[in-house]
Amino acid sequence: MTPAPPLALTMGEPAGVGPEIIAAAWRALKDGGRPFAVVGDAALMRAQGVPVQAITAPADAGQAFPRAVPVLDSPLPAPVTPGRPEAANAGAVADWIEQAVSLALAGEVAGLVTAPIAKAPLYAAGFRFPGHTEFIAELTADAPFPGVRGPVMMLTAKDLRACLVTIHSPLAEVPELVTAERVMRTARVVHESMKRDFGIARPRLALAALNPHAGEGGALGLEEIEVLAPAAAALRNEGIAITDPLPADTLFHDEARAGYDAVLCLYHDQALIPVKTLDFWGGVNATLGLPVVRTSPDHGTGFDIAGKGVARADSVIAAIRLAGEMARARAG
Repeated sequence: MTPAPPLALTMGEPAGVGPEIIAAAWRALKDGGRPFAVVGDAALMRAQGVPVQAITAPADAGQAFPRAVPVLDSPLPAPVTPGRPEAANAGAVADWIEQAVSLALAGEVAGLVTAPIAKAPLYAAGFRFPGHTEFIAELTADAPFPGVRGPVMMLTAKDLRACLVTIHSPLAEVPELVTAERVMRTARVVHESMKRDFGIARPRLALAALNPHAGEGGALGLEEIEVLAPAAAALRNEGIAITDPLPADTLFHDEARAGYDAVLCLYHDQALIPVKTLDFWGGVNATLGLPVVRTSPDHGTGFDIAGKGVARADSVIAAIRLAGEMARARAG
């Protein structure tokens, strides 16, 4: 029986916590976890105090994984000082992501897990995307995909899957951005992903309201009446099981979460607060609606603690496990 392809794990910002949490993840998963191949700098990986084996192809990762971190070596052009990003290394960071995506599209890896990147040095080097999600969407734009294409950002913690209709938008702009079209497209992507990536035959979606008390019949806002409820009704006519807009303050307790498989949240903090309350250290960011499986730890580069040996690997370990589960579901 041919072993399943490994995952690709991009190293992220080399001056951040990425290299050390990858080393910690390997220590936690080397005895029985799904193998991954690091796309990055082998010398920097060795500096984390773990054994490293440079490999030339992802297929070699499985054999190496129990005894060393397999690395598809792509050396950095400049030295790394923890906590101090170097603009000269930004091109390599982007190249690592591009290489991992290419491997996923070619079927050589089952999916990718991306360690955190720093935007400022990337922007200084000419990077023109808001972040990982948009860059990966662009890299996969021409690849065939059987369904409604994303990207849609999903944050997970324990049994909560919170999917965002808007992401990094100022709160003052959110009401204009929450259109019926955007809500419906997000719901279609999530509905299909629940089936394709999570093996849920009949997904149940919840829709969070924008206003307190779901608008209180229009007294506290009209978005629920004019935008959200009509969008939900149209989605149900398409065969998608989704609730009418529900007050967000009652959507996330244990009993409520048992009633849905994923919830559509309308703005950043509506999703992130419950996710980080449920599991501050172990939350995962997953991208839905792309031809490749992609997950990421739900935290940043941690420049203030990089190199100090205190960064926790809970989130990247959870991201690796989730990527493996999604890849298995896609493989059938």
